[in-house]
Amino acid sequence: MASEKHENQKKKQKEADDEKINIPESLPVLVLRDIVVFPYMIVPLYVGRSKSKKAVDKALNSDRLILLLTQKESHVEDPKEEELYMVGTVALIVRMLKLPDGRMRVLVQGISRVKIKSLHDDGKIILAKTSEMKDKEPKAFTLKNKALIKNVREKFEQTSKLGKQIPNEIFVITENIEEPGKLGDIIAANLDLKIEDSQKILQEQNSMKRLAKVYEFLTYELEMLNVQNQINLKAQGEMDKNQREYFLRQQLKAIQKELGEDSENAEEIKIYLKKVEEVNLPELAKKEVKKNIDRLTKMHPDSAESGVIRNYLDWMLELPWSVSTKDNINIGRAKSILNKDHFGLEKVKDRILEYLSVRKLTSKAHGPILCFVGPPGVGKTSLGKSIARALNKRFVRISLGGVRDEAEIRGHRRTYVGALPGKIIQEIKKAESNNPVFMMDEVDKIGTDFRGDPSSALLEVLDPEQNDTFADHYLGVSFDLSKVLFITTANMLEPIQPAFRDRMEIIQIHGYTEEEKIEIARRHLIPRQEEQNGLNKKLINFTNGAIQMMISQYTREAGVRNLEREIGNICRKVAHKVAMGEKRICKITIRNLEKYAGPPRLFKDQLLDENTVGVATGMAWTPYGGDILFIEVKLIPGKGKLILTGSLGDVMKESASAAVSFLKSNSEKLGIKQEKFDTVDIHIHIPEGGIPKDGPSAGITLTTALCSAFLEIPVNREISMTGEITLRGKVLPVGGIKEKVLAARRAGIKKIIIPEKNKKDLVELKEKDLKGINFVFVKDIQEAVNIAMLKKVF
Repeated sequence: MASEKHENQKKKQKEADDEKINIPESLPVLVLRDIVVFPYMIVPLYVGRSKSKKAVDKALNSDRLILLLTQKESHVEDPKEEELYMVGTVALIVRMLKLPDGRMRVLVQGISRVKIKSLHDDGKIILAKTSEMKDKEPKAFTLKNKALIKNVREKFEQTSKLGKQIPNEIFVITENIEEPGKLGDIIAANLDLKIEDSQKILQEQNSMKRLAKVYEFLTYELEMLNVQNQINLKAQGEMDKNQREYFLRQQLKAIQKELGEDSENAEEIKIYLKKVEEVNLPELAKKEVKKNIDRLTKMHPDSAESGVIRNYLDWMLELPWSVSTKDNINIGRAKSILNKDHFGLEKVKDRILEYLSVRKLTSKAHGPILCFVGPPGVGKTSLGKSIARALNKRFVRISLGGVRDEAEIRGHRRTYVGALPGKIIQEIKKAESNNPVFMMDEVDKIGTDFRGDPSSALLEVLDPEQNDTFADHYLGVSFDLSKVLFITTANMLEPIQPAFRDRMEIIQIHGYTEEEKIEIARRHLIPRQEEQNGLNKKLINFTNGAIQMMISQYTREAGVRNLEREIGNICRKVAHKVAMGEKRICKITIRNLEKYAGPPRLFKDQLLDENTVGVATGMAWTPYGGDILFIEVKLIPGKGKLILTGSLGDVMKESASAAVSFLKSNSEKLGIKQEKFDTVDIHIHIPEGGIPKDGPSAGITLTTALCSAFLEIPVNREISMTGEITLRGKVLPVGGIKEKVLAARRAGIKKIIIPEKNKKDLVELKEKDLKGINFVFVKDIQEAVNIAMLKKVF
């Protein structure tokens, strides 16, 4: 079975090889003096004779195939037909280079052996008609055949151990070749054979006989190498290490000169060695670079591995191992930069100034990694840029959103094709200093799959106790990241891995108030959009009323990104007018805003038109700021079922069940007959069903809406509420108070009910944010229901 499988594989391989290259019957001939080229052999040739040059040109102008024939006597300048061997190799011209002395340097790869039918020499070029000599393979592999193949491989491996210079790739190839003919050709190409002996091997069509001849020559060469080794061992004792290295290098130079590689590689090696002396590399890095330069000197400049080593050396020598920018920490200047670049965010700016103050007083202190968490468009990335300006450092940024492969952080090992260092090292190289401000955006959106966990790889990067020896797989040596000032950003904390979150100090950046947005638009957004659209204050002017209307009716959001988009849209329309010849100032007011920005958008956080039975206004926290939501309750004839719709999560469903249970247990106080619960179905719905909703903070809103529906008393539409409830009727504290209050303020809410234990959270809000809102702090649900409904019920 194994023999049949081997035969089938061999047959398929042959068919595939035949399909790859179709050898024409007539081919141009390149006559060789002192070399026999075998199939599968890649070799550079120097072409000087006129006929040979024309043969190369003809091949390049057709299918790049050329016939390589060896002449019997190397001293003959223009050999006749009888002075040539009648078996040669068809080769593919891989590369051709014209030399200054008129010669050509061609790199060829042997394809197949052919027999000459006839030769035609017209004095300018030699053309040959050929027939392909396909290998005659044995019908079945006997034990003797297998033993011969094994012996040939072992003997060939021994030649390397005895000092014969053979590339490692050749051994890998021979170990994986099963065809005896192909094995014989590759090994023969790497032996020091006379022309006559090489030609005998080339002319042999029977693959096993050819391999047997190769084995004979291989045995002879092994004996020669053994004798040479004995002589060398005797002489070696008389030569010290430095003399031996000098002797070998001189030999290597002479060989490279003969192969024409001296001028290509030597200059490049000198440049690398010069850079090593100029760049202040750490000891381990210096050792690794020198090791790879030594490897490069021994390689052919056209080999694939030499390209890999060149890329590696370029990366190592261009990294800023010891290049640092001088810190210039002026707290007054830093404060003015932060105030100029950002309006509001006082708490955040104070924390940044504290951080910079500590760095000024003790440069050795690592300090925490800052993580800015907040909705999109609140200025997290621009804060990082401002810190870089304040410190007079370079700023680099990467986005980690969607990164799933650990190698994007740590780099790929050099064994992979197209390997590169990870994003960290790449950006350090771009920064051209080893102490930039390095911002990592979207750390909450890092993925995980079978390729590893990038969050875990970042633990080393962001840990001040470890990052001075950060190991990138591509570099293979440690790089010191301890001087880098890392800053991260995220929209949400929950998706961040706990160990990763533990490395960072969280700084929350909440949404802007309407007044802050107006000021930001005046200071930053409008001037930027005017500049981008070729306008100025003489051509366009926004009134405060127009800006306020855009904020409240066009762009409601936590940040200012959509507000800038709307301003840009208006500026483009004005720019179009100016381009058409209209030069007078265009004033954007409340009256004409709709003309430029279109009709106002309707948003879910607008108040109800009237007080409604069974509808209560709640407040919700979202990753992008706060929102208000309306909880609707309808009682329909049924059997006491609870129907929940609107994409409610498990926690919110449990809150609804708790609210219904509380209502049933207090039905006597409320004047609700117990039988009513068995004759109606309770349908609770929260609009915008396409958006998932979850969390415990809707407890008091659900209870209030249920009371309103059962008692048929409307809920005050200007009151919103938040808080978790217990079955005993207690109101528990919840999170996201600042975002919820800002959302309620945007919607025009006049009174807000919150748990008493959340009173401390109002400290985060400015006095002007609280202006016009009446806060009511409650301990139990009875208080909340009495305040929210138009009539007291408890």
